[in-house]
Amino acid sequence: MKGLVLSGGYGTRLRPLTHTGPKQLIPIANKPNILYCIEDLREAGITDIGIILGNVMPEKVQEFLGDGTKFGVKITYIVQGEPKGIAHAVNCAKDFMGHDSFIVYLGDNLLKNGIKAIPKKMASEKADCVISLCPVKEPQRYGIAELSSDGKTVLRTVEKPSEPKSNLAVIGVYAFNSTFFRVYPKLKPSWRNEMEITDAISLLVDSGFKVVAHKVEGWWKDTGKPEDILEANHLILDGIEECNEGKLEDGAIVVGRVKIGKGTVISGRSVVRGPSIIGIDCKIGPHAYIGPFTAIGDHCQVSNAEVDDSIVMDGSVIDVEKKIVRSMIGKGSRVLTSNGMIPKGERLVVGENTTLYL
Repeated sequence: MKGLVLSGGYGTRLRPLTHTGPKQLIPIANKPNILYCIEDLREAGITDIGIILGNVMPEKVQEFLGDGTKFGVKITYIVQGEPKGIAHAVNCAKDFMGHDSFIVYLGDNLLKNGIKAIPKKMASEKADCVISLCPVKEPQRYGIAELSSDGKTVLRTVEKPSEPKSNLAVIGVYAFNSTFFRVYPKLKPSWRNEMEITDAISLLVDSGFKVVAHKVEGWWKDTGKPEDILEANHLILDGIEECNEGKLEDGAIVVGRVKIGKGTVISGRSVVRGPSIIGIDCKIGPHAYIGPFTAIGDHCQVSNAEVDDSIVMDGSVIDVEKKIVRSMIGKGSRVLTSNGMIPKGERLVVGENTTLYL
């Protein structure tokens, strides 16, 4: 079995962060989202992985993943270019897949318990397709599956139905065999002018192929918006294990489960509360407070400030006598105090699609 990870799309809801790279490289608990997908595939025994590249700086994905060796996998890059839907992206990998079965994993999805159960179900059920499902509160916002009375077989999938027949969302992990490529030529663009994966699944059902439901256990997150990424960061940090490879100076306090990287110094009169993570070669303090569910990337500096329930990316500097909460601070950003500056007032450099609470 092979794997396919999708790393395309424009990430418009995550601008300005996606002006400088694909959304799949945004870190969650100091690890790019796409790496969680790669690790899940590897842990399921799948090491031959194709990566679908979009047209938002695909070279950054290639630079990060390389040939996959450092992550224990073999990576082949496949160019989709203009995003034309998930089904279109999968069809771009037809030559890579050959006659093998494969798992499709959207690179901006996270699953608490991984995907080990999916290839097992594909084999035990002798299925042509296994789709992962998760109950959701607003089913009209998702692709929704309708199941047989026993809850095992998929009868139909509909993309964002106005009147959902169930609350089971088709999430971003699917298993297929080569029958996918047999039905794909019959697929028509949706109202969004995309080749929808839900329509492809319905075509498999209508063509008499066996499509089986897999209800995921534990949480699932689609990290398409800032609030989703912050919630995913919260969920992952909630399971973090304590590990301190840095240095605590006299007067510094660390409470709870905190992971601190090599070369990081927590200086006096600073407090770090877990669960939280701080990367390598950071300077925390003096007079800094890092609150629970915060991820501080590598080579960051935080002083004279409070940061709580936030993501601060690599190389950022925060030195401001304010409390920062539920925020995402992009790579290399600087959040500094304006105290003592004339004329008095806030000084801002604001990117597209940015919301400020001052």
